Amino acid sequence: MEIRDYIASGRACLGIELGSTRIKAVLIGAYHEPIASGDFGWENRLEDGVWTYHMSDVWNGLRGAYSALKADVYAKYGVKLSKMAAMGFSGMMHGYIALDAKGELLVPFRTWRNTITGEASEKLTARFGFNIPQRWSVSHLYQAILNGEEHVAGIDYLTTLAGYVHFKLTGERVLGVGEASGMFPIDSESCDYDAGMLASFDELVAEKHYPWKLRGILPRVLSAGEDAGCLTADGAALLDPTGELESGIPLAPPEGDAGTGMAATNAVAERTGNVSAGTSVFAMIVLEKPLSRVYPEIDMVTTPTGRPVAMVHCNNCTNEINAWAEVFRGFLEALGQKPDMNAVFTAMFSKAYEGEADAGALVLYNYLSGEPITGMDEGRPLLVRSPEAKLNFANFMRAQLYSALATLKIGLDILADEQVNVDRLLGHGGFFKTPEVGQRILAAAANSPVSVMTTAGEGGPWGMALLAAYRANRAEGQTLEDYLENKVFAGQAVTTLEPVQADVDGFNAFLAKYKAALPVEREAVAGVK
Repeated sequence: MEIRDYIASGRACLGIELGSTRIKAVLIGAYHEPIASGDFGWENRLEDGVWTYHMSDVWNGLRGAYSALKADVYAKYGVKLSKMAAMGFSGMMHGYIALDAKGELLVPFRTWRNTITGEASEKLTARFGFNIPQRWSVSHLYQAILNGEEHVAGIDYLTTLAGYVHFKLTGERVLGVGEASGMFPIDSESCDYDAGMLASFDELVAEKHYPWKLRGILPRVLSAGEDAGCLTADGAALLDPTGELESGIPLAPPEGDAGTGMAATNAVAERTGNVSAGTSVFAMIVLEKPLSRVYPEIDMVTTPTGRPVAMVHCNNCTNEINAWAEVFRGFLEALGQKPDMNAVFTAMFSKAYEGEADAGALVLYNYLSGEPITGMDEGRPLLVRSPEAKLNFANFMRAQLYSALATLKIGLDILADEQVNVDRLLGHGGFFKTPEVGQRILAAAANSPVSVMTTAGEGGPWGMALLAAYRANRAEGQTLEDYLENKVFAGQAVTTLEPVQADVDGFNAFLAKYKAALPVEREAVAGVK
């Protein structure tokens, strides 16, 4: 009854995140706990060499996830969901959504997964003296300019997936600072785009005589808790065609999956960090001092309040594990069984920890797409083994889990050499759903204690709901760091595992073979079309 009244009175907060394979909605209650959820499965498409999602998929998916949430609310509490204290939308960071003056797409959405902007990335990094990864929006923009693409002159608004959804629902051209930091470098002192780099970019393209300056087509930058507009009547109808959703609901600044991951793990203060492991994997470490130099493997982004963050982002994580789960499902069905996929994944992860510490000397690449950290523009999933390597189920699965974190470890080793200090490293996302296994593998990769909270599987949608709650309650005067520490995570159960030296040594042995065999992966890319 207490939760039902809380929902009916419009005090609950909603977070919706558009992930790589799932759009999920999470509604939270008075104690910031998830009280209802809904989701919708979707997949990216490779069309004309570009990873994309159709905008019809975006809206069908959002409506599907929201409809499933409404059904869950009614089934559990017998009340219709029509109003909330606040809501917010997050999505896969980076990418390229270029809109004309009518708000229509000029070219298909280019997602973070694309590795087609190498020339632009390299030139902008050299010009700015700041690492500009291939997946960043400004890399996509400059590559389109270098390619001579005609649509560039018609850009009225350049944004990300989360920014696009927010714009359509509110009419506001804004982004949370963490999400904005994946479009263009941020000055943490001003919590805005770096003015010098903006001017440098405009000078770089001045000879093109475009009718825009870069700042004019980028979203306005907001910090967590700031007013990002309200749900319009048209926006409410877009999300809930039944007409039951009321307009006027305040929205939090739209964030990226990195920012929501930081919120979901209480890793927004200095010397805290988190690892989000799902379709992609990335580590976010909030810095107390700048790095000594620019590293192409390390992205500099920010927390939702603008603090500088070192980010190690890898395009590939659990896709290959998911693909093999389908193989095992088919095997079980061939034996006349009806497999429970949760049980399949649990068996896969649990058996991995029974494998040899070095995964039996197996070498495995999970590259469904390119991986910039190892210089791969494309990917080919690949298992390589010598005749002496020991191939069995346990070793195979351990190699799968090692492979999922191998490129992440390369970046984490750089931060370790930079003496970046982390008081706590928290894991979240699907990789950590099976108790202890993913946590132990990450501890081995990072050679550091790793903590997981009871909410580890909730991930970004819950983190976005927390940012929405902060938007609704910011009048209390707390910083986001204090709000999360004192209001959300006080008393939260945390499990911490120390690294086991045998696992650390085993991961290092796997990584040595992994690095040595990278030419094999390059040949696979060249030879397998």
